[in-house]
Amino acid sequence: MRNKGYRIHRKPRTQRSDSSGSPDDLVRKLKKISAPISSYRERSLEIHGLICAKCGREFDDKDRHLLTVHHKDGNPGNNPPDGSNWENLCVYCHDDEHSRGLLGDYLSDEE
Repeated sequence: MRNKGYRIHRKPRTQRSDSSGSPDDLVRKLKKISAPISSYRERSLEIHGLICAKCGREFDDKDRHLLTVHHKDGNPGNNPPDGSNWENLCVYCHDDEHSRGLLGDYLSDEE
């Protein structure tokens, strides 16, 4: 059966990297790579404490994963060491903060 002039495109095969390292070595490498990205979160938690800046909910070590860092200027690359661009928000308040602009844009377009 002919394909009527259509070309069949196949993805190029990627070569696998050397897997001679142990899984523990791989995990250590991945943690080392991601450490600088997540270090500002721990710094913000140290500076601002385990409390949501918007609703005031307090967190402890068991539920601290529900506390996120919000960048006030909207730039996740702006991480000053003094924490002036950060505020700790619970996941609910953080979601609300980022959806406010969407709702405002939606309501203003109805005119």
